[in-house]
Amino acid sequence: MRRTARGARHGASARAPAGEPERLQKVVARTGLGSRREAEAWIRAGRLSVNGVVATLGTRIAPGDEVRLDGRLVRARIAAGEARAFLCHRSPGLLARLPRHAGKRFIAVSPMPRIDGGLELLTPDGALAARLQRAVHGLPGEFAVRVRGELNETQLEGIRGGALDSGERLSVERCEPAGGEAANRWYTLATRGASGKDVRQLFERQGAVVSRVLRTQLGAVILERSLARGRFRELTQAELRALLG
Repeated sequence: MRRTARGARHGASARAPAGEPERLQKVVARTGLGSRREAEAWIRAGRLSVNGVVATLGTRIAPGDEVRLDGRLVRARIAAGEARAFLCHRSPGLLARLPRHAGKRFIAVSPMPRIDGGLELLTPDGALAARLQRAVHGLPGEFAVRVRGELNETQLEGIRGGALDSGERLSVERCEPAGGEAANRWYTLATRGASGKDVRQLFERQGAVVSRVLRTQLGAVILERSLARGRFRELTQAELRALLG
């Protein structure tokens, strides 16, 4: 069977996660090797096998089963109940970077606009990304917003009103000055379920010239000052549970 360069890079033994048998494509996606759709394509092409038998789309794997892609053992990085997610301090204008051993494919959860940055959540697990994406809509968040010049009270009240262009209204807990120098002023915004795009829109609707939006907190997860730009850390299982509710 033909071996691809992608498959050949995964040479460590793969075991199914503990617990009930799961669909093969789901477990492969959780390793970060590829998406479920990609795994399904590999199954159709006969590239995946379980315990030496070519897999089909209905194949489920149980603890102790061995999975191979193009004859190479697949590295199972994620045990059942221990899906991995990372907190990255992303610099504005740059994409988040994680080490190769953490996974091959990362999905950003409620990603900030590329021109902005701060706290970014990423995971190689598509199912976990979907769960987190649903959860963050109800989570409180905090943002640092840099604008040109000082906002007046009327503008601040407009921001606290939470109105968006779509007609929806965000729940804004507070918006207050947070210092600055020269022509730049920083403001702290605490709201619930807001994306970085929403935050920009809140300020720009009030005539503010926004130069930067940084997410500093999402739920109970805080962007620590000790985590330098471009650096990352893995979320603990307790932090993941808190985010998922």
